[in-house]
Amino acid sequence: MNPISLIVTGVTVLTVVSIAFGGTFVLRVVTGGQPANDLQKSFFRAGHAHAGVLVTLGLVCALLLAAGDVPGPWAYAYLGVLTAAILIPAGFFLSVLGRDPQRPGRLIALLWAGAAVLALSLLAVGLALLITGVRAL
Repeated sequence: MNPISLIVTGVTVLTVVSIAFGGTFVLRVVTGGQPANDLQKSFFRAGHAHAGVLVTLGLVCALLLAAGDVPGPWAYAYLGVLTAAILIPAGFFLSVLGRDPQRPGRLIALLWAGAAVLALSLLAVGLALLITGVRAL
């Protein structure tokens, strides 16, 4: 793995601490220790779950690209997955801030932007691995 990817993945692993801390917030919300309506509870749960899963997926993609010795800029396609790991949870959390929102606010757009980034990034990772594998035959 190149030095830039080592730094990025190292920082990413450290962010798991904040995701775990976020889990304590979600636990307080779900158990009634933090006031929230049903919409907020659902979105906070979804935001937390997506953060954990997408960070893990981003790290797996980084490892796959490094293990496949994917050349050039394709080796950094995992960065899009990690970007989606920020955008999607941010959309869930930030779109329901406030006292008693009845529906998500405008920041829900972050979720949709993250979904688009995720889809394109996974397409890039998959194609990079496939093309590199075929060329190695």
